[in-house]
Amino acid sequence: MAPDPLRLDPATFQLPVGRMRAGYYSDAYFNSTKELLEAEDRHPRVKMQVFQKLDTLLGGVDEAIAVLRVAAGHVGDDSIWVPAWDDLTVHALHEGDVVAPFETVMTIEGDYAQFAHLETVYLGSMARRSLIMRNVRDVVSAARGKEILFFPARHDHWLVQTGDGWAAHIAGAIGVSTDAQASWWGGRGVGTVPHALIAAYDGDTVAASRAFAHRYGDEINVTVLVDFENNSARTAVEVADALGDELWGVRLDTSERLVDETLGDLGKDAPRGVNVELTRRVRQALDDAGHQRVHIVVSGGFDAAKIREFEAQEAPVDAYGVGSSLLRGQNDFTADIVTVDGRPRAKVGREERPNPRLQLVT
Repeated sequence: MAPDPLRLDPATFQLPVGRMRAGYYSDAYFNSTKELLEAEDRHPRVKMQVFQKLDTLLGGVDEAIAVLRVAAGHVGDDSIWVPAWDDLTVHALHEGDVVAPFETVMTIEGDYAQFAHLETVYLGSMARRSLIMRNVRDVVSAARGKEILFFPARHDHWLVQTGDGWAAHIAGAIGVSTDAQASWWGGRGVGTVPHALIAAYDGDTVAASRAFAHRYGDEINVTVLVDFENNSARTAVEVADALGDELWGVRLDTSERLVDETLGDLGKDAPRGVNVELTRRVRQALDDAGHQRVHIVVSGGFDAAKIREFEAQEAPVDAYGVGSSLLRGQNDFTADIVTVDGRPRAKVGREERPNPRLQLVT
């Protein structure tokens, strides 16, 4: 049966099929359950019901379905894997759907021995991607239409980048920082002139920016970090003067331990790190120098609460770069058998909750 055209192609995920079939990524007790049922020739036809407990966006469901497509089944008498997807009936919501606490997001019907070993994997896919989607949705909402740049790659293991980037994209992030994060929709990573490149040019932000714009200006919106010397307003103007129309924006990333020299006149009352007053002064400096078209991007410790604070004070910010805060929290999923051979068999408190929004997966 052909994959559902409304969902990501299972090949997108490049799943380690052999190891998934063998239960390598599964909790041991699920592997034991599968082995015991097969050894006892016990093949109950069950309905498995999947839900979670938060107001959230559903992510990872296409990946979960792909896992079932390629790894449900058993090893036949001739030691060849016998797929079971065509023997399963799966109903599910779609990527990015808004879901309520305890709402059923997917059901799986079939011989439990065929897919018992996959619960850890498909639940984990949905838990991780839904967490990212929910967090990104929160900062997108806080930013009130301004761009969100998804910048947490350096804060987590590289293997999570592809799916996390997709989840961020679905939830409304405008840009991601690595090609891996953008790969599922055929995009590219975006970024700025980094501190390391500036250091490699002897701490000369203008020289590094000129070289970067010369090489990459035709491919990306050139954005430059301007806090290397801790004088963001001065450096922003110097870079804008040097690059002219090649410059799309400047990025403020002052350490939370430092007071930018732009605010030196405020004395001991000067706020540290990237703050609203700093954005106002950088904006004013750029405007006074004739660079009204240069955008301002801010980063460094931003989450939904900090973005709401900036927006409430009407900070002159055009985009927010958000990093590790988008990885925090949890969005756990649970799966329960609710019927066995057509009869109710749910544990107490986990009875079947039909959801008319579920769509048959073909």
